[in-house]
Amino acid sequence: MAVYKVKVATGDILEAGTSNSISITLVGSHGESRQTTINDFLHTGMEKDLTVRCDRDLGPIVLIRLHKKRLFLEDAWFCKDVRVTTPDGTVYRFPCHQWLEGVTTVEIREGSGKKAVDDKLDILKEHRQRELKARQETYQWKSFAEGWPRCLNVDSLSELDSNIQFSCVRAINFTGVLIFQQASHLLSGFLLRSTSWKSLDEMRSIFSRVQGKDIGGCFVCPSPPS
Repeated sequence: MAVYKVKVATGDILEAGTSNSISITLVGSHGESRQTTINDFLHTGMEKDLTVRCDRDLGPIVLIRLHKKRLFLEDAWFCKDVRVTTPDGTVYRFPCHQWLEGVTTVEIREGSGKKAVDDKLDILKEHRQRELKARQETYQWKSFAEGWPRCLNVDSLSELDSNIQFSCVRAINFTGVLIFQQASHLLSGFLLRSTSWKSLDEMRSIFSRVQGKDIGGCFVCPSPPS
């Protein structure tokens, strides 16, 4: 029996967790696992560990399938990534970074960058074709008016998939980052400064705080008289 260790990470954005049923299927070059339930409660910013047992070794893990089902009410889930450790200790990473909504199954390729010519397995070739077709259907264009640039072929932003929309969740996240950066500038003395910089080192000390390394330092004040 082959035992696989799986770590599923939920994103840390607003309302990323879910109470809906989430399960996973591992797909390798030699076969695939049974569908295994992850959990009925996945919390924002948390990681969930589980074990997937298979009758035989699946070979290199090339795809995973994430399955989402409603329990009572719809509760979308934002998956950050999935990591799979094989019986021989090899770790495969599957970056997701997308919302799963409704009753759906999402296929995610292993994260190594590859060109189309690198796909030797039929399952990977078929996955690439399905992904390309889905993108072509999603990003269709229409003529708004003669002489105008073409625009997306939708009547409303609500028709777009939530992973494409600039949602209120993203707007809140951006606003939070903006407030955080403004507070950082204020605490570092950048916004209140009325004199010129004295040196490049002084500039570096200010902006290192802005990057989150030393936020909350003192205001820039003149040195006490000697």
